[in-house]
Order: sequence, then structure tokens, then C-alpha cells
Amino acid sequence: MDSATLLLGLGMIAFVGSHLLMSHPLRPALVRQFGPSGFLGVYSLVSLITFSGAVVAFGKAPSGPQLWDGQALVPWVIASLLTLVALALFLASFAGNPALAGTDVSGLSTRLPHGALKVTRHPMMSAFTLWGVSHILVAPSPRSIILAGGVIALAVIGSRGQDAKKAALYGRDWRAWMKRTTFLPNPAAFASLGFYWVAALPVWMLVTWLHLKFALVPAGLWLWLEQL
Repeated sequence: MDSATLLLGLGMIAFVGSHLLMSHPLRPALVRQFGPSGFLGVYSLVSLITFSGAVVAFGKAPSGPQLWDGQALVPWVIASLLTLVALALFLASFAGNPALAGTDVSGLSTRLPHGALKVTRHPMMSAFTLWGVSHILVAPSPRSIILAGGVIALAVIGSRGQDAKKAALYGRDWRAWMKRTTFLPNPAAFASLGFYWVAALPVWMLVTWLHLKFALVPAGLWLWLEQL
């Protein structure tokens, strides 16, 4: 393994590990030490430094070998659809999502899931997971697997950690909510995203266009539109 790929792996371990540690076992001590606002500042700074280091290493790591042709029709179409779903889930995750930090969950045991919460109780983390899977599909190289795989690991483990922490904090309310919702996204409930499909499409076109202009790598429909 070359040095840049090794540094990328170490950077993602630091990013994921520090994120999980600060989110769960170290959080009470850090909040006592720095206060709520100071904790958010430390949390954000550590996450920014570790992820930025990983991104720099990613740029220096070799782009191959590729395990398969990520620009072939099937993986490209699947990945493009996954990123669109991920964006719709991400946008919808800000509406009445009890998994978000600071959200009031009192009486949650009496609520029925709606919108993105019919798809999964962790729409934001599911969006990050789908983003990671889509990027591995279209760029199945060691560096992409390490970077995107780290994001997937953080989203999945972080979601499990959220469930455990909120079940401990809110007891019956959160356990009842877990029974009414699913951990993994339920494709049969995608229609529940409603308006967010309409909102996601133009944002998806813009984001994939920016991906081409700034990362110099085509994404989504731009792989073919640029050739017209």
C-alpha cells in the first residue's frame, strides 16, 4: 500500500473514531469541560481537521486499480438513482426528525411516523450511507472504498449509537418509536417523501454539475449530457 493511501486510511480512522467518541462516551466530559457551545466548537474543529486530512490524502492516492468499470451503464444508473434518493432523504431529514440533536421527543410514543420517517427513522444517516455506496459503485478503487466506506461506517454505527443513547435517555418513548419505524430504508415507503422528490431533482442536477466543474469528474446525467 502506498503512503498516501495509508494516510487516507489513518485519516478516516481518526475521523470516524473521534466522531463516535465525541458523540457518545466522551460527550458528557467534554460538555462539562467546555460548555455546550464550546463542545460544538471542539467537535466541529476536530471533525474538520481529521476529514480535511483524509480528503487531502485521497487526492494524492492513486485512482486505481478499479475493481470494475464504474462508468458502465448499470453501476452508473444505480449510483445516480441512489444519490437522488440520498438527497431527497437528506432534505426531508430536517422536518420533524426526532433523531436530530436537541429535538423534543416528549410524547414520541404517541406519534405516527410521517414523510421521511416512514422510510427510516434515520433519514440523514441513511442519506450518508447511500452517498457512500453510490461512490463506491462508480469509483471502486481502494481510495474510494476507504473514504466512502468510512462515511458508511460512521453513518451506520452512529445511527445504532443514537438509538442506544436515546433509548437510555427517553426509555419507553424511543423504544415505541423504534417499533413503529425501520432502521434500514424501506423502498416501499419512498412515495412518502412527496414534495422532497421535486425539491431534490434540481438540487441533484446542480450538485452533480458542480461535481463536474470542481472535481473534474462527471456525475449523474452529466456523464452523457457533456458529450452531446
